[in-house]
Amino acid sequence: MLRLTGTGHRYCDGNTRRSFLQLGGLAVGGLTLPQLLSAESLAGAGTSAQRRHKSVIMVYLSGGLSHQDTFDLKPDAPAEVRGEFNPIATTVPGIQFSELLPKMAMVADRCSVIRSVVGQRDEHSSFQNLTGFTMGEVQRNGLPNFGSVVARVQGATNEVTPPFVDLFPTMQHRPYNSTGAGYLGSAHNQVRADGEDLANMQLRFIEPPTFASRRSLLDQLDSLRRQADNRSFDNLNESYRRAFDVLTSSRLVEAMNVEREDPAVRERYGKGSSKHLGDGAPMWNDQLLTARRLVEAGVRVVTVAYGFWDTHGSNFSHLKRHLPLFDTGISALIQDIYDRGLDEDVTVVVWGEFGRTPKINKDAGRDHWAPVQSAILAGGGMPVGQVIGSTDKTAAYAADRPVHYRDILATIYHNLGIDCENYVRDSADRPVRILPEEARPVKELLRSSALS
Repeated sequence: MLRLTGTGHRYCDGNTRRSFLQLGGLAVGGLTLPQLLSAESLAGAGTSAQRRHKSVIMVYLSGGLSHQDTFDLKPDAPAEVRGEFNPIATTVPGIQFSELLPKMAMVADRCSVIRSVVGQRDEHSSFQNLTGFTMGEVQRNGLPNFGSVVARVQGATNEVTPPFVDLFPTMQHRPYNSTGAGYLGSAHNQVRADGEDLANMQLRFIEPPTFASRRSLLDQLDSLRRQADNRSFDNLNESYRRAFDVLTSSRLVEAMNVEREDPAVRERYGKGSSKHLGDGAPMWNDQLLTARRLVEAGVRVVTVAYGFWDTHGSNFSHLKRHLPLFDTGISALIQDIYDRGLDEDVTVVVWGEFGRTPKINKDAGRDHWAPVQSAILAGGGMPVGQVIGSTDKTAAYAADRPVHYRDILATIYHNLGIDCENYVRDSADRPVRILPEEARPVKELLRSSALS
């Protein structure tokens, strides 16, 4: 709450004019009024090309997608392992995806598949993907979401737009929901699109008459300034006028309005639905498009929870129903990043908390399988059109080139220009290492110049 001092006249409620003139809490998603004000001038300076920034879109597949039925098929395995789907060729010779992913097959040359992601624990949560640590470690030690680390280290690209926006809905299974800033402090929390943060950005609770009365109050400040004869008051008066302009023309809210998008592009993404699947996330492809719009608006990190893939029963019928929409949305996001010239700056990561069991159970399902899973990465200036690592004949364990899941987070940090070997200061100003010392960017995803 910002207070403006004035003269010492006392009113009937006992407060003095000097006590305060309150204009309300104008913070949005952790951005304070001074930040909003300084950003207003930054937002108008230069072209978008001059303000290029590195960013990441992480798509979290709640529940754990079956790697054997999507990106790591084993057609020569026994029937109780290989499942119902056949592999199809992709745009990269020698690389095959599931027949249910024909559109992903057409963008295989624009992404990399890691088939040997290891190190995750069997726990139904987003914590390992978002922080690099297990749920217990995060809860005990207050470890931050990687987006909050980015917000702490790099700040906002322009302070009208927060550095970290979380598109996760509130899911019934609570550990699927995203974590906050932890020891970094609430100033580095994400802006949540599913809750009060977005409501504040949309000024839902400030009706037009209220805003008009506050503008009237600003006009009255001219008189008060003259009475106070305070040189600094000129700046305060102008700052308030600019603050209203910032809040009433939110770039973030505009970016989240996919109705502004080219209808042909929106159609290519497919819309999906905001209805949740199981106790996980919806398959709402508008959010994938929103993520792209947000990074173009200046957001550094956007996280999306997508679908529900905990297929203990009826795995194949579930995938037949839902993989086509996944195929449409994820392929469109990857294609869009390249079509719009964002592939050098925007990293896309698609993965879940673990894979599924090699052996099909009695309910035609696959259970949790932490030893290995697949992940998809695109953009970020990374080499693409490749498969990294492999699994054994039943897709049960990494056969070669195991990639620890923390190495994927290290790669994300690297693409953003952050050295994960560095330390970040917590809210008590103590240095804390970003990731454990063994975490390293995946070398196959680095340009040759970065290896030298």
